[in-house]
Amino acid sequence: GHALVGWMLQHTDALLKVTIIPRTSMALGFAQYTPIDKKLYSPEEYMDRMCMALGGRVAESLTFNKITTGAQNDLEKVTKMAYSQIKYFGFNDKIGLVSFEDQDSSQKKPYSKKLQATMDLEARNMIAEAYKRAEAVLKQHQESLEILAQALLERETLNYDDVEKLIGPPPFGKKHLVSPVEYEQ
Repeated sequence: GHALVGWMLQHTDALLKVTIIPRTSMALGFAQYTPIDKKLYSPEEYMDRMCMALGGRVAESLTFNKITTGAQNDLEKVTKMAYSQIKYFGFNDKIGLVSFEDQDSSQKKPYSKKLQATMDLEARNMIAEAYKRAEAVLKQHQESLEILAQALLERETLNYDDVEKLIGPPPFGKKHLVSPVEYEQ
């Protein structure tokens, strides 16, 4: 799910490797991407990154009609991305052009409980929007999802070139990438 959603969206990092081999007790497999040395992100780039992070959860739901605890780390990342846009970067129209620093739990927050509730609602709405968008991408490319899943069952690991041979080039053109060999050195 992660790999396919990331492949199909414009503002995502290039896929290096996707595997179903567990690497830690926390991960059942993973998708590894090239990190782009970038410090400035637009709201559209954040949304694509959130969609990609939710791709595994969405694929699990669509494929098996149930979910597991496997996406916990992804949900954590998406939640942080949503709150960052709302609380720090001024990317939310309802909250406005404000930026609130993280507060120590012993300090009084510089905003009301009502504003906090609004921020919470906006974060949930943003995450729901990213989920629906990831779901639409995976439904539209269901055949590619099945092709990638079958290839992973057979080979356990796929890299950028493997994915391109299986489902074609990314729709927004070749992404910046580093080969898996270079990345691991």
